[in-house]
Amino acid sequence: MFDVQFITHFTASISYLDSARIALEGGCRWVQLRMKDASEDELKATAIRVQDLCRQYGATFIVDDHVDLVKQIGADGVHLGKLDMPIKEARERLGKGFIIGGTANTFEDIRQHAADGADYIGCGPFRFTTTKQKLSPILGLDGYRSILARMKEEGLSIPVVGIGGITRKDIPALKAVGLSGIALSGGILKAGNPVREMETIIRLTE
Repeated sequence: MFDVQFITHFTASISYLDSARIALEGGCRWVQLRMKDASEDELKATAIRVQDLCRQYGATFIVDDHVDLVKQIGADGVHLGKLDMPIKEARERLGKGFIIGGTANTFEDIRQHAADGADYIGCGPFRFTTTKQKLSPILGLDGYRSILARMKEEGLSIPVVGIGGITRKDIPALKAVGLSGIALSGGILKAGNPVREMETIIRLTE
């Protein structure tokens, strides 16, 4: 199983909601709503609409950062960056019924997140990406290889999803290195036909 996660983004002509719809129409079944600069009202209104869309498609719906909103609207889970609420605290607030993902750049990050109750790891960046403002050191294939080898040595089994500037050309190598999946954002929206691009990526990951 090699999962594809989509992280919402926007362009001059595509809204956050549109981006989620594109991903779902293209066959993606995991959407993370990420709206870093939105007001609380704007975020909640969009979250409710994206959640409705995800339910129509039978997709998992994750909200970035906002733990209380996740509980309030009954989203499937939350993804927490390194500067967001600690995973341990989020788990205490949400209990076991919600998915919690954590951002990692090192093996030590992953070990800590696993101990604190995370369900999966978004690990990156794979390469430089313009959709993230504060970028951690680039990992590349060697970085993933090293991290996954250390996880195996320590008997640590938590899904690790690659993120950061990933394109369809990278998929065979990222599958081969042993990741559990990939997360995509801007690369889909910049394609000539974003829905078709997502369909192609889903086929490549099957």
